[in-house]
Amino acid sequence: QTPNPSASEFVPKGGSTSRLSSVSQSSMSAFSQALFSHPSMGSPATAGLAPGMSLSAGSSPLHSPKITPHTSPAPRRRSHTPNPANYMVPTSASASVANAVSQPPSTGQVIQKETVGGTTYFYTDTTPAPLTGMVFPNYHIYHPAAPHVAYMQPKANAPSFFMADELRQELINRHLITMAQVDQADIPAVPAEVDSYHSLFPLEPLPPPNRIQKTSNFGYITSCYKAVNSKDDLPYCLRRIHGFRLVNTKCMVLVDMWKKIQHSNIVTLREVFTTKAFGEHSLVFAYDFHAGGETMMSRHFNDPSADAYFTKRKWGQHDGPLPRQHAGLLPESLIWAYIVQLSSALRTIHTAGLACRVMDPTKILVTGKTRLRVNCVGIFDVLTFDNSQNNPLALMAQFQQADLISLGKVVLALACNSLSGIQRENLQKAMELVTINYSSDLKNLILYLLTDQNRLRSVNDIMPMIGARFYTQLDAAQMRNDVIEEDLAKEVQNGRLFRLLAKLGTINERPEFQKDPTWSETGDRYLLKLFRDHLFHQVTEAGTPWIDLSHIISCLNKLDAGVPEKISLISRDEKSVLVVTYSDLKRCFENTFQELIAAANGQL
Repeated sequence: QTPNPSASEFVPKGGSTSRLSSVSQSSMSAFSQALFSHPSMGSPATAGLAPGMSLSAGSSPLHSPKITPHTSPAPRRRSHTPNPANYMVPTSASASVANAVSQPPSTGQVIQKETVGGTTYFYTDTTPAPLTGMVFPNYHIYHPAAPHVAYMQPKANAPSFFMADELRQELINRHLITMAQVDQADIPAVPAEVDSYHSLFPLEPLPPPNRIQKTSNFGYITSCYKAVNSKDDLPYCLRRIHGFRLVNTKCMVLVDMWKKIQHSNIVTLREVFTTKAFGEHSLVFAYDFHAGGETMMSRHFNDPSADAYFTKRKWGQHDGPLPRQHAGLLPESLIWAYIVQLSSALRTIHTAGLACRVMDPTKILVTGKTRLRVNCVGIFDVLTFDNSQNNPLALMAQFQQADLISLGKVVLALACNSLSGIQRENLQKAMELVTINYSSDLKNLILYLLTDQNRLRSVNDIMPMIGARFYTQLDAAQMRNDVIEEDLAKEVQNGRLFRLLAKLGTINERPEFQKDPTWSETGDRYLLKLFRDHLFHQVTEAGTPWIDLSHIISCLNKLDAGVPEKISLISRDEKSVLVVTYSDLKRCFENTFQELIAAANGQL
């Protein structure tokens, strides 16, 4: 077919394409060994014809695993991985679209030809030519850890191919909690379904049926469940208020305001509804579920021995201030980390015109080591809603002042490592303890929050007291992010290799295919069988198994890229030796797997 200048195939794809058509004759020889998997691309006879036709073995685009007769070259050119050398070439090397179509191609531009399904396409590729002398790996390899991450690792024996054991165990525990369910026969009090939620799992011990006393926080008996929403199949935390009948829906104005708050230190409220699924009128608050979280009360104030230093110490009879590590007190850096997070949550809530009203150790969740989230927000706004008030936000300023006092009590309890310190009769001794063991900034912050002022205070007033410690927390968060990104980079490669092994496992040793019991032992499948032996069944000269993870990973990466490197595959009876390239193996691998996919979809 003659070229049609108005066809969409003539539109240059610029720097987003990874085709090799822009490689000039001079740079082709320098890059042929490093980047190109086709053995004939470096030859003068084929370099000028269509150097972007295929990156894998085969003489036409039909042999490429990413190309089928039903696809167009345009989307395929966008789908390939960009050439890393292109990012280092100035953009001025590319010509305009009009010049590429109406004028002869300039230096570095080649008219490309691709034949797909019997149709020949012509297009001009304006991808800048890679710089001469630059060599990149032609297949994926595991790179070493970045220096700034490697030197912050506390353990020298950290695994190199997998994420850290501590992070892995934490993620596994969260997954187990998320997937936990109850046996309805053992706990019949838990309904199978509540509104649009199912698979309820109690996160707290269920209160006895005849319980009369109510919680000190909300004034009602409450229970907490993990449940899955049937609308989006995501887990949520349901906080049930027992025996509460909602008589007025005006409070939903405040609920809608809470739904709009998204903050990293606040458990987001998703919805509020009433139900009789528990056998009585109940009000249910649905929050985001954070698996593995525990309250600040259980993390720091649940140890009876922690109060010993505060309650038993003889004040005034010491020879000097005892170090905090001997006094059983928390590190000041940890307390400041909590202050930054809690004040950030309060700042967002107060800016939205609301009040927290649950700044209490029993309602603050701790996930991981130091991550805090304020839980149960919005519950007081519904339970204590006054229908006689014309403006539901009239008392918010008063509640916001109470939030600051509650924050001061939480910080003082953390500094004393005891809830006894926030009692009025122990307040003077608690402040003396803070003065002896902590900095003056922490003491001043607690005094400011707990002392009545003649003016309305704001959470922004404590920002100068936090000062440069905010940057310390920001630096710690970014360092943590670097470590997690490094672990994620390892798992990216592991996931790709797992998918490759899963495909290979569907091919090898298949008993029958299309009524052919010898299908897996003939043709391309036989090569893949020998490659499987080359991967996993190597032996030493003494006949013992040779186990080398680096050999397996290296061979799989070369197969995935289809490099031109040759390997020798030996049959099990050692009577046949086949010398093939990884590009040949990749072609066999992709064609065979596509044959299985076609049969599974009923296309054969």
